[in-house]
Amino acid sequence: MSYEVVKSLIQYQGKFVAVKEDTILLPDGKTASREVVQRGAATAILPIDKHGNVILVRQYRHAVGQMLLEVPAGILEKGENPAECAKRELEEETGYQTNALEFVCQMYPTPGFCDEQLYLYLAQDLAEGKQNFDEDEFIEVEKYSIEQALDMVEKGEIQDAKTILLLYGYVAKKGHK
Repeated sequence: MSYEVVKSLIQYQGKFVAVKEDTILLPDGKTASREVVQRGAATAILPIDKHGNVILVRQYRHAVGQMLLEVPAGILEKGENPAECAKRELEEETGYQTNALEFVCQMYPTPGFCDEQLYLYLAQDLAEGKQNFDEDEFIEVEKYSIEQALDMVEKGEIQDAKTILLLYGYVAKKGHK
């Protein structure tokens, strides 16, 4: 089936997102309107230290009005490949570096309205680096055992989808819990 875009207008252009309105031709010949948030690509990383602890970051997420505990993540810069972005974001947000980055998968977190692609990674063999927050970032770094983190998911204390996916993916791959 083909859903041809017959008209596309940018309704909003911001610093990190744009919103466009597309008119699409449906298979039955009718048209429909679809709003699309254009976000681009980003990475998310589950860092595991030498003791098997996961390193997470707690930061304010204005869209939901609360502090969330999540894996380090960030937007790809122009021309940057996802693995390099993952390494950069890991160090900027947690102060850890890695040369043991393992690709997990590429996904669309909210394809019903947003074109954002996420590249997910595991990071092990961590070494100390240097944190370098953006001027509007206030991040707390926290460590938990994998069991503690999974319990926090079950209790609703970790609600971020990319974090939950990476935690359960790690468990499935490594055979924990």
